[in-house]
Amino acid sequence: MPGDVVTLQLGHYAGCVGAHWWGLQAAALLRPDAAELRSSALLRAGRDARAPHTPRLVALELKGGVGALGAGGTAGTPGTWDGDVADYRESSGGGSAPRHGGDSTENAPSEGKGSSASVPGAAPGQDGPIRLWSDFLNVRLHPKSLYVIPQYMHDGDCGVLEAFGQGERLLQDPACLEELEDRLHFYVEECDYLQGFQVLCNLHDGFSGVGAKATELLYDEYARKGILTWGLTPLTSPADPGKNVCRLLNAALGTAHMARHSSLLCPLSLRGTLGIKPQPPVTFPYIDYDASLDYHSSAVLAAALDALTVPFRLRAAPASMGHLAESLHFCGRKVVAAWASLPFPVPHGLALHDVLGAHGQDVPWEPLSCCRDPALGRCFAQSVVLRGMHKESSGRPASPLSAEETLQRFLHGAFPGAFSVCHVLEQPCPTAPPFPQFFSPRVGRCGFLLDRPPARSSAAVESVPVLAALQAAPALRRLLGGLCRDVRALDTRRWGSFFAAGVEQEELREALEELAALAQCYEDGFGDNGDEDDADSD
Repeated sequence: MPGDVVTLQLGHYAGCVGAHWWGLQAAALLRPDAAELRSSALLRAGRDARAPHTPRLVALELKGGVGALGAGGTAGTPGTWDGDVADYRESSGGGSAPRHGGDSTENAPSEGKGSSASVPGAAPGQDGPIRLWSDFLNVRLHPKSLYVIPQYMHDGDCGVLEAFGQGERLLQDPACLEELEDRLHFYVEECDYLQGFQVLCNLHDGFSGVGAKATELLYDEYARKGILTWGLTPLTSPADPGKNVCRLLNAALGTAHMARHSSLLCPLSLRGTLGIKPQPPVTFPYIDYDASLDYHSSAVLAAALDALTVPFRLRAAPASMGHLAESLHFCGRKVVAAWASLPFPVPHGLALHDVLGAHGQDVPWEPLSCCRDPALGRCFAQSVVLRGMHKESSGRPASPLSAEETLQRFLHGAFPGAFSVCHVLEQPCPTAPPFPQFFSPRVGRCGFLLDRPPARSSAAVESVPVLAALQAAPALRRLLGGLCRDVRALDTRRWGSFFAAGVEQEELREALEELAALAQCYEDGFGDNGDEDDADSD
């Protein structure tokens, strides 16, 4: 067995993705087809059979960012609990009132009733708007999971963690570093075998500096363990031009530093770009999500993440996190791009080879890494996962190929010359509440496409098929090179407050050189990898 994974969750948007992510893990445990994946890869068992599973998680958050998490760090239905408990309630600055027993509050989390949201931005079954990830977290957290950083506020006009240098300094503070190390050691020491770490980290704010130092710590202290880092950026952009520049600098520095110390780094966002010029958000044919709601965008990313991480969570013939990284990052390509189809458009009753054949050579997925590829069909290596498809052949005429062989043949035609590894699972992605019900009326209860929308339906979509891929692709040259060009175009003397937070001009210069070198790794020889001059030109 490849072993256990410890997850770090750094920042509020990372918390939003994480809240959905852990909800998906808990929901999967209740499915009859749950045997395909090892829940123990991510979850730790309770003290006995009655105690719930809890995430093997270390989450760093700011004051006011956790709202009212109940006893044991839970925001869901209490259930049975015989172990230790921890209370993370905040009476001021958090925006949410504490929970007391079964009393309902404005921000009480979903109880999973499957009803539609009563107000915009509310989880199903909830009357008030969602403002914090704790408002829709429905799993218990272990007392060692959550550390609230006292130096900074989650929201406000001052005292916020907005610059890379501030985040770096946090983990140079002995008290904060000791808290992180203590929590990491607790989870690592109870693992039968540790295969590595998964890091969910904000890329747009000061947590990019926290992630830089955290991945460096993991790299130095846990040699030869996998470190798979997801750099997360919300859709909403700051209206203040100065804050938008700060976001750009954080993204550039965070990408360079975290790529340096990670086995793989994957930017994840529904933004059209990480650069300075805005682009329209990513759209999906069968999802109508609200781009202004982190609750919505983070759900899409969590569902994709749940598929992308399948290879090192499989029960049968699993690959370790390290093996997944090695299959993608050769020739120095340590940054990868994510793509996903959510839901994967499958008409009810159609076999996989018929579904794929209907798309020809066009893969029906959308970019999740801010790099729309003008030359689809080119990549160096990829890991592709399809969830929610029966593995037996049932086509008309029947196909002699297995589901994996069918998908592999399709990928060979769509990406000639690329190294492709694929997995097909019968288990779909669970999407019952508190997952947002933002699906098209054409998506049925089990996620398959209906011939026509029903006249009236109030039933929640309980699960959907998902197609997702991690790719080392030429499109990443545009992403990394574009970050370099945008930062080099700045007059950094105008942004002295950013550098006063702890970043030296020399550190930025070195980071840009690293990004430029990374960008060159994705040169594919076709001569159209970038919009402008080479990324390493001054």
